[in-house]
Amino acid sequence: MKGLALIIGSGGIGKQIAEDLSSSENNLKVVLCGRKEIDFTPFWELDIENEDSLQIFKNNIRENPLDLRLIINATGRLHSSNLKPEKRLQHIEKNNLIESFSINAFAPILLAKTIEEFIPRNLEFNFATISARVGSIGDNRTGGWYAYRAAKAAQNQFFKSLSIEWARKFPKATITLLHPGTVDTSLSKPFQKFVQSKKIFNVKTASKYMIELIRDQDPSKSGCFLAWDGSEIPW
Repeated sequence: MKGLALIIGSGGIGKQIAEDLSSSENNLKVVLCGRKEIDFTPFWELDIENEDSLQIFKNNIRENPLDLRLIINATGRLHSSNLKPEKRLQHIEKNNLIESFSINAFAPILLAKTIEEFIPRNLEFNFATISARVGSIGDNRTGGWYAYRAAKAAQNQFFKSLSIEWARKFPKATITLLHPGTVDTSLSKPFQKFVQSKKIFNVKTASKYMIELIRDQDPSKSGCFLAWDGSEIPW
């Protein structure tokens, strides 16, 4: 693949994917994009929850001479200073629902809207976005985590619908929703005690699985919701 690859989200998984693609794909110009600049070149500042930032991002793509070939959205939020996964109904707070939906559902689909005009019609293009198994309604056996579950389920629905639209408009485009497993990052850190240590991946392992999955996808599989091992996750 030759052209421009944009990795959105400069946290643990996003930075590792950018580094791995840069070293393995000589024909791809890999740009890491995030809220705060880190040790990676090239880097574009981007806050996908901010419309002005998305406009600057669009201008950066427009000014780049390379064809856009790959987007990997590695953003997401499970907890923050205010946001915590709910254990029961009475823990739900409206502001927390809004925060979770903003970053986990609304921002990724608005990112897709932002880059749509740059999708090449005559070349393969991949848009991969990190979802989560807990966003599966069919796989929900424990309840709780209302905001995060619902926001990830909403992201899944957004991109399933988009995969159908883009199949008509961009027959060489592929959308993939990815569950990376439990990865040893700040997102999962407070909850790792509930997961067997052998099921917690470091960022290098997670990056390897994500890149392999994306390479295996093609337009005939667009709109799939896949776990790190390639198995399909029920909606």
